[in-house]
Amino acid sequence: MPTLDELLPEYRFATKRDETPLPTLPQTHRRYRYFARKDRVERAMGACLLVPALPVIAVCWVAIRLTSKGPGLFRQTRVGRGGRTFEVLKLRTMRQDAEAGGPQWSSKGDPRITRLGRILRSLHLDELPQLVNVVRGEMVIVGPRPERPEFVELLTEEIPGYQRRLIVKPGITGLSQINLPPDTDLRSVQRKQVLDLHHIDNAHLWFDARMVMLTTLRVLCISNETLTRLMGLDRKHLLAELPPTNDHRHSVSLQELLAQARLRKELAEIDIDDDIEDAAQVDGPGDSWKTDSDSYDDDATLARSPR
Repeated sequence: MPTLDELLPEYRFATKRDETPLPTLPQTHRRYRYFARKDRVERAMGACLLVPALPVIAVCWVAIRLTSKGPGLFRQTRVGRGGRTFEVLKLRTMRQDAEAGGPQWSSKGDPRITRLGRILRSLHLDELPQLVNVVRGEMVIVGPRPERPEFVELLTEEIPGYQRRLIVKPGITGLSQINLPPDTDLRSVQRKQVLDLHHIDNAHLWFDARMVMLTTLRVLCISNETLTRLMGLDRKHLLAELPPTNDHRHSVSLQELLAQARLRKELAEIDIDDDIEDAAQVDGPGDSWKTDSDSYDDDATLARSPR
């Protein structure tokens, strides 16, 4: 069985002005030149595809506004290449108050998704506004799925090498998106990680072209198994059971992971509040805050006063 390091491409870290380490694709990597050209080509392709997509986006926008409360489009912060954040554009498929209780992972049969939203998701029409992100140079057409900063932080702690998927720009579609179902636990996230990195290490023009064609077939409701066979992938090799950092946590659900993170944050805030209160009460009430010199001055005043 291959180890994780054998499946992951090499990478190095660049540094921003704030000295934050950011994973980047080294110029010595055999796919470096391809990804450099890919960014320019897919940016132009995104502009060409956006023109016929605009009427479809407009129709969907109107339908969303008529069937549920809230805006037709929504913006959300995602993590792009090198760990840099950007605002992704999508058609709204959930209720307006979907995250009133904080960030949540979307799952199959999610009750927050509207009726129209389920149709848009099944046809992948909710992703069309992301062509704007492609034109801006924040995304590409084929690449790993962009994740939210909160999720990247959590998954980086749980899955070895998770940040290595950030060495390229995220994409609207990709190998993991069309071959695997939505994430439910750490193991499912890690399987997608392996496919994403397989794409990074083996990307070429025909590979990406097949991705676009298979995404079109996926819209036509072709099964994931059929798509995998059409891609010619060795599922047993690519989807090997690679244990996360904490072996006993590989089956932890993503919702549970988020709940644990929120609890840790709340406990940390409580500890900070307690520290502030303790610091305010250190000297005690009344005049106990006076220094030794203040007490000495008071004694001297009493000594000079008439008796």
